Amino acid sequence: MPSFNSALIVGLLVIFLLSALAVISSKYQSRLLFIAIQAEEASLDKYEVEWGQLQLELTTLTEENRVEQVATRKLKLIMPAREKIIFLKPNQ
Repeated sequence: MPSFNSALIVGLLVIFLLSALAVISSKYQSRLLFIAIQAEEASLDKYEVEWGQLQLELTTLTEENRVEQVATRKLKLIMPAREKIIFLKPNQ
């Protein structure tokens, strides 16, 4: 009988150690995933800031008066007199 008890105790110790190693491994993997998630969230924040800046730049560049200002300043264009403007109607 003593050998059966010894074998049972050794078996339980082995199972206990394997269980402990599984818990440690699981916790380590969990921390690695948490670190990866944090890095991706930081990257997402950076891209959201950049997206906002690009949206603001797009709004600024597409404003009607901005187009007129660039045409006047860089291309030296002037607005023609009202009677010189010809309106075309599309064929339907």
